[in-house]
Amino acid sequence: MRTLCASTLIGEIFVIGFAGLVAMKDPDLSMGTVWTVSGIAMFLCVALCGVVTRPGGIAFGWALQIALIASGFVVPTMFFLGAVFAALWWASVHYGRKIDEAKARFAAQAEASAPDAV
Repeated sequence: MRTLCASTLIGEIFVIGFAGLVAMKDPDLSMGTVWTVSGIAMFLCVALCGVVTRPGGIAFGWALQIALIASGFVVPTMFFLGAVFAALWWASVHYGRKIDEAKARFAAQAEASAPDAV
């Protein structure tokens, strides 16, 4: 699960950075504000890559997805891209758990069928 979720989060870093470039064209927003918010969001994506398998990591990832969708109020394209990444996040969590379960079953089968080494 960790690999799939981290891949999604790394993709989000690029999308957030490009959204920041688009948001800079808004005359109501200062460059400092745009890059402070974008920088914090990008940092959170990187930090979440390391804690995604810990308790609360998945919930924190969902909060990040909601924030990404909400950024559509500043950059309207982010409504669509945020929804796409939320779907990717769901798929990463869902299929990542299935892969982890399959790995655990395979390891248990391999351990059970291995001859005892003395």
